Amino acid sequence: MDSSKNAVLGRVQLAPEVLEVIIGIATNEVEGVAATKGNFATGVAEKFGKVFHGKGVKTDWVDEGLVIDVYCVVQYGFSIPAVATEIQKQVRHAVYHMTSLETKEVNVHITGIEFDSLSDTE
Repeated sequence: MDSSKNAVLGRVQLAPEVLEVIIGIATNEVEGVAATKGNFATGVAEKFGKVFHGKGVKTDWVDEGLVIDVYCVVQYGFSIPAVATEIQKQVRHAVYHMTSLETKEVNVHITGIEFDSLSDTE
């Protein structure tokens, strides 16, 4: 086997779930994000202690590249445009640096606002 940089070592495939986990973690690290929005099944599973890092994330391959949709809840008091822009930056950065994939679009869907509970202020 040739040890040059041009040696063919094989094929690397990336499961969609891996991308979703990377995107979910990057989203939850943004200040002002309260949670990502999952579906009923992930909600039930989380009640039993299973953590889904990829919830609230949808990926789609189109001819022009990777399209990402992120569904999340923002904490009250944070600027929604600023949080959404930061999510787009963090997701693009994380996906590129962990997979070398360029993203065509990162669409952020704000599904709600989380207010502080009354017990925290008393």
